[in-house]
Amino acid sequence: MTIVEPKPGPDKIRLLRDCLIFRSLDEAARQELAARAYFKRYAAKEPIFQMGSPGQSMMAIAAGVVRITAPMESGREIILADLPAGEVFGEVAMLDGKERSAAATALTNCELLVLERRDVVALIRHDADAALRLLELLCARLRRSEERMTEIAFLEVPARLARTLIRAAADAAERSRVQPVKLSLAQGELARMIGSSRENVNRCLKEWQRHGLIDLKDGWLIVLDPQGLEAHANR
Repeated sequence: MTIVEPKPGPDKIRLLRDCLIFRSLDEAARQELAARAYFKRYAAKEPIFQMGSPGQSMMAIAAGVVRITAPMESGREIILADLPAGEVFGEVAMLDGKERSAAATALTNCELLVLERRDVVALIRHDADAALRLLELLCARLRRSEERMTEIAFLEVPARLARTLIRAAADAAERSRVQPVKLSLAQGELARMIGSSRENVNRCLKEWQRHGLIDLKDGWLIVLDPQGLEAHANR
């Protein structure tokens, strides 16, 4: 991890303007928050923080992808999210000042803007819109986590895998208009996303490939028939 010398103010301000939570800030508040924030760089696969470590800050992703993970009761690690540039993370421990509720790792080389708890708390005490955006983010992520845990507890592997691919394809489609959607997800990663084994994932993917729902080519998972996946997701 490298702490970067402060960049010119406009870089921080532009990043905060692009983040949903801070988009509603007036320019003076955004400049004040940017002046107190600082950048950190992480190499690919470098831990950012561990579950259970002290949490006194949240981060906005300026560049790269950050993976959020947590352990399951079985001992396996589940992938909760892969967050791209423009997203924020670490908000739970930042708000309550307690331990981190999950682990974060740089999936690629990353540059993060670090926002300390004292500065964010001071901001949301005086800005109702920023507080509301933060609550909306927390609720959305809580809902998604609850959905994932419910799926793992009650759905069979094919349904869990189909739902995961549908969500990943929808996220990819938002970032690119290219069709069909191509996903760079290894089978081991998919297994960790749905709380299963690589062997089970491979079995499902091979069957769906035979039926023309997906294709596996040159390291890509290509979604050919989203409606066909929907049918498996709802079984």
